Amino acid sequence: MQLLGVGSRVKHPTYNDGVVIRLHKRVYEICFMEFGIKTVSKDFLLEIIELVEPEYNVSFSEAEDALIKILREWSDVSEVVPLGEKWKNGIMVLKPGDTSLKEKEIPIEVFFHKIVMLRDRLRVMEQRINAHTILTDEDKINLQQYITRIYGSLTTFNVLFKIKSDYFEGEKSN
Repeated sequence: MQLLGVGSRVKHPTYNDGVVIRLHKRVYEICFMEFGIKTVSKDFLLEIIELVEPEYNVSFSEAEDALIKILREWSDVSEVVPLGEKWKNGIMVLKPGDTSLKEKEIPIEVFFHKIVMLRDRLRVMEQRINAHTILTDEDKINLQQYITRIYGSLTTFNVLFKIKSDYFEGEKSN
């Protein structure tokens, strides 16, 4: 697959002639003469009319993603993770089955913040386990499997996150 740089002229089977105007991690933004600006997957086979080599092998967004990953893995600093819009200013109500007891109301933002802190601490624990010098590889794998299962147990709370890349992920099924 040939990577295109900004200024590359291409032909799309539906949109006809266009020029690459911006590069993203997985897509190009292409300005088509008749259809305006469209995003096209980098995997999509375009006819190349005139190739302009990309200036960098890594896009800014890829470098940004790598930096975020490094900071997550090696820092105790937690990032700002946005709560889904529909949950803002919401209240979580815990209603006991025993009607003689009072229900408890918790602002969703407070609960969400605790979930994000839990996730961040799990990530730090994961990195500390992986970097540990005394644990055997087998011990590290066993502990990592427990952490993965913990993430899986927390996927219920993904509904609160605004951005899918912030979701908890458990074990992947094959």
